[in-house]
Amino acid sequence: MARAPVLTSQAQDFARWYQEVIAKAELADNGPVRGTMVIRPWGYAVWERMQREVDDRIKATGAQNAYFPLFIPQSYLQREAEHIEGFSPELAVVTHAGGKELEEPVVVRPTSETIVNSFFAKWVQSYRDLPMLVNNWSNVVRWELRPRIFLRTTEFLWQEGHTCHATEADAGAYARRILDDVYADFMESVLAMPVLRGRKTRRERFAGAVSTLTCEAMMRDGKALQMGTSHELGQNFAKSFGVRFSAADGAQNYVWQTSWGVSTRMVGGLIMCHGDDAGLRIPPRLAPIQAVVMVVKDGDGVSEAAAQLVSEFTAAGVRCELDARTDTPFGRRAIDRELKGVPVRVEVGPRELADGTAVLVRRIRGSKTSTPLAGLTEAVTRALIEDQAQLYVEASTRREAATADVSTVAEAAEAAATGWARIDWAALGPEGEAILAEQAISVRCLVRADGRLPDSDDEPGLIAVVGRSY
Repeated sequence: MARAPVLTSQAQDFARWYQEVIAKAELADNGPVRGTMVIRPWGYAVWERMQREVDDRIKATGAQNAYFPLFIPQSYLQREAEHIEGFSPELAVVTHAGGKELEEPVVVRPTSETIVNSFFAKWVQSYRDLPMLVNNWSNVVRWELRPRIFLRTTEFLWQEGHTCHATEADAGAYARRILDDVYADFMESVLAMPVLRGRKTRRERFAGAVSTLTCEAMMRDGKALQMGTSHELGQNFAKSFGVRFSAADGAQNYVWQTSWGVSTRMVGGLIMCHGDDAGLRIPPRLAPIQAVVMVVKDGDGVSEAAAQLVSEFTAAGVRCELDARTDTPFGRRAIDRELKGVPVRVEVGPRELADGTAVLVRRIRGSKTSTPLAGLTEAVTRALIEDQAQLYVEASTRREAATADVSTVAEAAEAAATGWARIDWAALGPEGEAILAEQAISVRCLVRADGRLPDSDDEPGLIAVVGRSY
């Protein structure tokens, strides 16, 4: 008898499939306050891998980690008018504490530009202090009206970088370096997700920024997900908070700034870009556990042989785990590993051991192969490399097939029903963008005709990439 499906199929109900994967792969639960989430150990292990990879890349750009307070005086946000206007609907404000009404309400951190700049004003004195490159791993709170775990939650985890530079050109180059060398490199080489690098339109850019660079990825249902952004802030916050420096010629100049961030939203992107009807498929470079050696049935030295395989895999640099829980049905254990997206399973029982083999199960390709024990370590490491590349190719092919070149607003709206549309920005313009917005369709970013990131959002010949988004 065929096994009943564990999950709702993507084709039947993508949103329900997503929620079921989160629950059954034990990634997260809803928190007790609406819009909050509890990240379970497997989900947090995935996030920790993301953190480590991103943090290493951030530090390679010269930035250092620091920490800033969760509570921000409300008056700080009011010092940058566009910023406070953009965030007002999402703010959580504390008016009482210690049994008393506060003299000044405090805002629970929605982002840290204001609090960081209040300290930059103290720390930056001379051109010798620049560039000042700071990163902050923290939680933020934005009161979400339509929450969805990992994608939009009232509280989420992220990193946010903040920098000061002596010149506009230096700030612009650094914002772009973060997008290319940190975010896009991580997303493509580790998450195996092709991302489109572009500039946001004025309508879509970050509140208080003069330009926003973005990495946009397509999910399996054709919708877009903003995976990370890097902002050129110009001198807006510097002037509001008095962040100035003495130049080499003695002049007092305002700094030029950037801010940039990625969040636990990337976990949601991972699920929706690579997951299938059997659950998660985690890219091998990201996976907390790359291979699990499973004892099918104990006896005849099977557990000892399995433990030896774990040692050999670990010595070869594979993140590996032994599953010898023979008191739990094997089928249940195998389904659990499929749901969680462990890239490789190696199954060993008395029959396989007697034949000098093991069954190599590749989650990403869905294949099962009887493999000699003598060559198993090499086969596992090769599978991990091949399957990392496979995921990227699949996602790239899917995005290309679901992207249409169009010439009218109506055609763009039609294409956005199942994927993305590319249309000349000169033909669409802010008016066409507003028409699409009424249909819950947005310009995800502006790119050059060849798909590359433009130097500015007013370059001639730009293409608007249009789609529905999460």
